Amino acid sequence: MRYKVNVVRWQQAERQLKSVREKVFCFERRIPYDVEFDQQDRKAHHVLVVDEETQEPIATGRITNNGEISRIAVVISKRKSPVGKEVIQALVKIARKNQLNEVYINSDLDAVSYFASHNFRPVGAVFMEAGIPRQRMACPIRQIDFKRFYLSH
Repeated sequence: MRYKVNVVRWQQAERQLKSVREKVFCFERRIPYDVEFDQQDRKAHHVLVVDEETQEPIATGRITNNGEISRIAVVISKRKSPVGKEVIQALVKIARKNQLNEVYINSDLDAVSYFASHNFRPVGAVFMEAGIPRQRMACPIRQIDFKRFYLSH
């Protein structure tokens, strides 16, 4: 499978972003539409993954200016592919570009180990959000200062 990872604004890709999130969150997980789509969508940076053969949107995620990663969604037929990892990496890249020191996600409990494998660590106690138990997880964004290193041969 070949796919393209794009950084997009809500205003330019709303239809495609909604398509993926409606399938995953509204239909599969039964999250109410008015909970799933909020005011953060217009302000956040979004990642949209498109299947290069079909041109269908297959995954998405967003990051706010304060480093909150959320709304990571991968259509069911692509969940065994590395697409979810690509979304997270693209969101972290946006965080680096915006010089954030840390990103965080409010993870479903069944996804804690998945995010832990991407260097996220639990912070605080489990809490409820939209009727779902969640764990806040944070990941430092390491900014390496290469000027500190002296390289020799």
